[in-house]
Amino acid sequence: MSDYVLTDIREHVATLLINRPPVNAFHTEAISALRKALKAAGRDPQVRVIVLGGAGGVFSAGQDLAEFRQAQETPVSYREHLARTYSPLVLELRQLEKPVLAAIEGAAAGAALGVALACDLRIAADTARFWVGFLGIGLAPDSAVSLLLPRIIGLGRAAEFAFTNAPISAEQALSWGMVNRLAPAGELLPAAQTWAAELARGPVKAMGLTKRAFNRAVLPHLAAVLDYEGHLQEIAGRGAEHREGVTAFFEKRPPDFLRAVEEVRGA
Repeated sequence: MSDYVLTDIREHVATLLINRPPVNAFHTEAISALRKALKAAGRDPQVRVIVLGGAGGVFSAGQDLAEFRQAQETPVSYREHLARTYSPLVLELRQLEKPVLAAIEGAAAGAALGVALACDLRIAADTARFWVGFLGIGLAPDSAVSLLLPRIIGLGRAAEFAFTNAPISAEQALSWGMVNRLAPAGELLPAAQTWAAELARGPVKAMGLTKRAFNRAVLPHLAAVLDYEGHLQEIAGRGAEHREGVTAFFEKRPPDFLRAVEEVRGA
């Protein structure tokens, strides 16, 4: 198993921890490792529940922007990238007929927010923070955030936090139903594993069928949404706002999207 995902199995619970210090940012290899770990846990008859978290006190800061920076230098299809990485990961989380519990500590941002929202249940440290993130670098949401976030917290709230890129606190997330429970900082993983062990003693086969029913009733167009997100990301990824957002990120300054657009118009 890859070092990008730490796996521990006990009491019929598989704990998978994203492991890419310092902030567990995803890149292609880490996503592939997580998908393999999820498939292995799904096939293992000894595993009845999965806990998905991050090592080192951070769930994940989302996509590693170094890959995006390279893509700007060598043309890469963002739609094809999503079709190989986050879109199948989100579908696998929803189609895995075992409960998946996200344990969120530190930051969950961008694509990592989508991964967390695709899990069945969420428990967060009381110090956790959530960022939509995409618009901060001039992109549209992907990883099913465009579907799952407004579905869970409402369209108005989703629009506000997408447009402003302001953080959502753990307390806000709990009150809006974005997470199911909170745990004190430093006690998150044991709390998640205890909850998962309780679930593992229940009728997991019936839980899987219930998950299938929820997917049919609430998320019947998930695959189509993921494909359309890829289409929109292809447009955004080739625009001036995205170039400015990534450049500003690496230069450690606020992006100036207005100037970037005006420079393109004046060119």
